[in-house]
Amino acid sequence: MGFVLGLTGGIATGKSTVVDIFRSFGFPIVDGDQIAREIVEVGQPALTAIKREFGSSVILPDGQLNRKQLGEIIFNQPEKRHVLNQLLDPFLRKTILDRIEAYKTKAKLVIVDLPLLFEGNYIDTVDEIATVYVPESIQLKRLMARDSLSEQDAKKRISSQWPIEEKKAKSTIVFDNQQSITETKEQVVEWLKAHRYI
Repeated sequence: MGFVLGLTGGIATGKSTVVDIFRSFGFPIVDGDQIAREIVEVGQPALTAIKREFGSSVILPDGQLNRKQLGEIIFNQPEKRHVLNQLLDPFLRKTILDRIEAYKTKAKLVIVDLPLLFEGNYIDTVDEIATVYVPESIQLKRLMARDSLSEQDAKKRISSQWPIEEKKAKSTIVFDNQQSITETKEQVVEWLKAHRYI
């Protein structure tokens, strides 16, 4: 059975960069964000549950989820975000766990890419946790530049997640992404070699 590495980080810490490095070596990736999109596709039970809870205004004429409309609802009413998270959690969790189990039988290392690994309480579904880390000051600068956000808006997005220092403290592996991509890749390769995955 394969080893399951949970990979997390904060917004704009460079988690996708590290995921791409693992992917380049051919390790299977369980992508939490991708699964979150899949479970609300047309015909999926999670989409039916959203429609039942939030009404038909969140469904487009072609039957797809109106993300913009739903986004406005949960952005302006934080309690509705909680309702949505509670609603989607069982669908998301089941798909993530099923995919981990399927990959574990085929690969010696499985990467579980979950931005909300701690917040969503997925700690027990992985064997070890790695955080892609940059200090919050760099996180803020990168997020403002990447998404053309004001400092206030960027801070608001960062504060909606667990503090990066807390994630770093609770992880057994830290990939420091403050320098170049080359240096980050070296850290990943070093870890893979030390554990004989490559």
